[in-house]
Amino acid sequence: MEFGYNPPTGDRLIETVEPETFRDDLHRVLSLAAPAFDSVWVSDHFMTSDKFRLECWTELTWIAARYPRPLLGTIVLANSYRHPPLLAKMAASLQYLSGGRFILGYGAGWVGDEYRAYGYDFPSARTRIEQMVEGIEVIRALWGGGPVSYQGRHYRLEEAIANPRPDPPPPVMIGGDGERYLLRAVAEHADWWNCLHRPLPVLRRKLDVLGEHCAAVGRDPATIKRTITFTAYLDERGEVARQAAGSKLEGDAPAFAGDPAAMIDHLSELADLGFEHVQLSFPGFLDTHDIELFLERVRPAFA
Repeated sequence: MEFGYNPPTGDRLIETVEPETFRDDLHRVLSLAAPAFDSVWVSDHFMTSDKFRLECWTELTWIAARYPRPLLGTIVLANSYRHPPLLAKMAASLQYLSGGRFILGYGAGWVGDEYRAYGYDFPSARTRIEQMVEGIEVIRALWGGGPVSYQGRHYRLEEAIANPRPDPPPPVMIGGDGERYLLRAVAEHADWWNCLHRPLPVLRRKLDVLGEHCAAVGRDPATIKRTITFTAYLDERGEVARQAAGSKLEGDAPAFAGDPAAMIDHLSELADLGFEHVQLSFPGFLDTHDIELFLERVRPAFA
């Protein structure tokens, strides 16, 4: 099992962010995490409940320039926020400059208030998924270098050229687990799949549904790399971790809270389900005790 670190982009979910020192604080924490994790991931929002937040692609590029070892991914870009032909060029450029470390995490978008605040249309989930699928088709076509002409329902290209060609083309990771349309798109178009952190019975059902979609399109589900993301409240004393997590242990996509042994058990259950890459957020920022505890007491169990 591989592990990724999902650092904060601002004060969403993190109460201790200070805008005046955030850049230096982020650098300090990443100097610990980036050499020790397999990957670093940045989420894509302009505004949610936060008062201070960096833009995803800008932060990821800053990280790529400073930390030369880990894979780099977006978790996940909202298709609507960047015109897919432009995003193809951005991704190819970052793949070139980073030495082939980029993973394009891509999704259909979901925060309606954010869309409307920034002037984006917010159509139905089915339409947003259709737009995402066309976006992937456009991006992959442009990664071939061109010229590319494309006539879709949502996007059009006329003899578009896109060099440099990324070598290798970045894996496309689709994020989400809607059973009717989103998982069908995963079966048809994804190299990697990023699932929300659900209770184990729900995860089993999602995997079964993905398998059904793969069977319908004639694809071996084992060819899709399964990833899952969650926030980890980790402490030597499980009760302290659970108290810190509070209400975040509830809902459809709960956080994890517990001691290192409990986290090893939980990750082992996810591995048994076939999840290969776990992207973790740690709420202790600026304190790195939880990250250090994970690296010292949990990570070695999956070496």
